[in-house]
Amino acid sequence: MNVKIQDTRWTFQITPFRMILLGLAGIAMVLIIYRFIVGLGVTTNMNDNWPWALWKLPALAWVALTAGGYTTALLVYVLNVKKFKPLVRGAMVVSLLGYIFSLVSLAVDIGLWYQFWTPYIFWGPSSILFDVFWCISLYATVQILKFGEVATEKIGKPLNRYFIKIAPVLVVAGIVLPTLHQSALGALYVMTPGKLYPLWWTEYIGLFFLMSSFFLGPAMVIVENYVRHKVYNRPFHADLLHSFARIGAFVMVIYLALKAYDMTRLDAWQYLFASTLETTFFLIEYGLCVIVPLIIIFTPWGKTKAGLLTFGILVTFGIFLSRVNVIIIGMINHAGFYFPTLIEWLVFLGMMALWVLAYFFIVENFNIIDYPEKEKPRIVV
Repeated sequence: MNVKIQDTRWTFQITPFRMILLGLAGIAMVLIIYRFIVGLGVTTNMNDNWPWALWKLPALAWVALTAGGYTTALLVYVLNVKKFKPLVRGAMVVSLLGYIFSLVSLAVDIGLWYQFWTPYIFWGPSSILFDVFWCISLYATVQILKFGEVATEKIGKPLNRYFIKIAPVLVVAGIVLPTLHQSALGALYVMTPGKLYPLWWTEYIGLFFLMSSFFLGPAMVIVENYVRHKVYNRPFHADLLHSFARIGAFVMVIYLALKAYDMTRLDAWQYLFASTLETTFFLIEYGLCVIVPLIIIFTPWGKTKAGLLTFGILVTFGIFLSRVNVIIIGMINHAGFYFPTLIEWLVFLGMMALWVLAYFFIVENFNIIDYPEKEKPRIVV
């Protein structure tokens, strides 16, 4: 039986790559404090036309990129597909960190950051943003409590049995809440007809956001497994990941068919042949990042490590690009050109770096990856 050695010591190996990440994270922390002091106007290129820009991407993109947590939970704990159970904890860590950093990015992004607490007290149930705020907050809480089961295997061990008892409730909440806010994030843009480019605007944009987050789950799990394979020298379970990816691929097929139908219904095909920036980005999003991955996963190459990794990277990049397209590219024609300031870029990259560092720390100190007895991880990066 594969078990990880229960070690009460805390470890975190410093490598040159991690030093770079620490540097980026440190710069971001300083700039975030500076932003809190001087405000958004000095530190960003945001304005009345661009109230949502680069710093909103972590909230919309990271939330989507962390969908592996609820996707694997749905398959393992609800549909009882036990063969995917080895994938759960890694997906859960990525999801947990993604939601925590999404909340942090929201605090950085709002003008009066010190009033972040007001939605908890002053309710606005008719607002979609209120729904998003509460669902993300609640799901982050659920993720933290679910991680308590892992944490108490090392610290506070007497509490472990209580976390195990409440696990079924947390699993149900952890499946329901993401379906609400994933769709609500897209539904925010239903109110932008004439502003969002017709290739993306639709009354069903919330449904497309929800479906894309679901098939992104297997892609992110593939990427996460490849990272642990390269960084910690663990096996890459190609057969298991291929089965998981095919589930996501079937959802992608439905997603693509619904998008084609929707474009026909809205007479949006005409925009596909326009020589515009928006058309180019749309073709990259759907051509390179949806159609190409589908071809890969339904061919023999999709069963190989290289094929699965290519599938995972393209789908992951595609969903990130889809959020960029909706937030920025699709709004350029209405709002005018926008390009982030250097501070915006450094804060964004620094938060990404801190996310990666947090993942490394958790994996190296908690029972996330199985090791044969008495074997210690070999850290490469």
